[in-house]
Amino acid sequence: MTATTATEHDARRRRTVVWVVSLATVGLIFDGYDLVVYGVVLPIFLDDPDQIGQVTPALGGTLGSYALLGMLVGALIAGAVGDIVGRRRVMLTAYAWFSIGMLVTALTSSTAMFGLWRFLTGLGIGALIATTGALVAEFAPPGKKNLCNAITYSGVPLGSLLGAFIAILLLDLIGWRGMFMIGALPILTLLPLAFLKMPESVSWLVARGRVEEAREVSERTGMPMPVSVPAAASAERAGFAGLFSRTFWFATVLTGILSALAQFLNYYLNTWLPALMERSGFNAKGSLAFLLVLSGGAIVGALTGSRFADRFGPKLVIAASFLIGAVSIVLLTFDLPLAVRLAFVAVVGLGTTGTSIMIYGLVANHFPTKMRGASVAWAAGFGRLGGTSGPLLGGLLLAAGLSVNGSFYVLGGLALLGAVLTLMVPRAHRAADLHPVPVEPAVPVATGVSKAT
Repeated sequence: MTATTATEHDARRRRTVVWVVSLATVGLIFDGYDLVVYGVVLPIFLDDPDQIGQVTPALGGTLGSYALLGMLVGALIAGAVGDIVGRRRVMLTAYAWFSIGMLVTALTSSTAMFGLWRFLTGLGIGALIATTGALVAEFAPPGKKNLCNAITYSGVPLGSLLGAFIAILLLDLIGWRGMFMIGALPILTLLPLAFLKMPESVSWLVARGRVEEAREVSERTGMPMPVSVPAAASAERAGFAGLFSRTFWFATVLTGILSALAQFLNYYLNTWLPALMERSGFNAKGSLAFLLVLSGGAIVGALTGSRFADRFGPKLVIAASFLIGAVSIVLLTFDLPLAVRLAFVAVVGLGTTGTSIMIYGLVANHFPTKMRGASVAWAAGFGRLGGTSGPLLGGLLLAAGLSVNGSFYVLGGLALLGAVLTLMVPRAHRAADLHPVPVEPAVPVATGVSKAT
């Protein structure tokens, strides 16, 4: 390969990585927007039965759980088919699916239809969040895989932050229906761009035996073409069957529980933090400001933590993040000045949503290509059990009269449990056993175009 063609190859690869990470991040921004938009409009439903009918705190928690239940089902379905039909096809379908779901949700007028369409929308969001980690892990450069996953999954708290900010500015003008209509924009913007600029994973194509197609994508995108799959990796079973094989079952169970704990904390706070702050004496807009700070802390924390994870490994970083979150949540029970309380909420964002982001990076790089899609789907899907329980249990606890401080003690204890369980995750197999060995793809040479055979 000449210096010129090597430079062209590197440039193509950089462009491809930028496009994939950018598109994946924007997709998860809308996932984060969906996460926070229900918490934003929930006080409206609790106060005004003329919107979709009478909504009690318990029913409010149930309605919030429907979308998360849909995400669980969507994630598991994506895990079952994503390693078979490909990452790209699942992601394009998910973009269209959740956009239509958000639009129809905005037009509902009863709690039953609202809940149904929240569930259906969740199917698309679950498929998206379950597939994104696998795709990004297979495009990210060596030594930056945790960082690229953190950048991508930071789209979730960034979307939450934008949702809270948009609500502060526009909720009184466009109402709750307008907030949901904003969530339908990807079908007009993101989907066409992804169709043109998001390629299929070369590693996945090779793992499926589609070598010639993989070679063509490799030449076009600059991504490394695996020369072979080591025998140890070839012998592994694919998909969910591989995850629960003798080699991987313990890591699979632990990472699922960790994801569920992190998502419980994530969705509990994003749904009920405004209501908890209102009960603590803050007004409605002041309570929404806590969501902004929570999401901002999650983004900064995940990006910072991922740099350490790439350098020192994700286990210790995630355990420390859980522990920091536990301490910060408990400190919210003290009578603190507003500025100090906001600072602790930002740190709580690191220990909850930020931790859930880093768990996706851990999972995406812990398992081999043949089961990577299923592993991320498992973390996302099983994690949604925790996510589903968060809004539901929050509503039930508040309806039962649990104090604000009591709620924070429960959350702090769960975060501490997450720190302990993280340290129990077994070490990943050596990278050479799990992933194909990359080499430079065939590229045009000075005398013409030649294709590697």
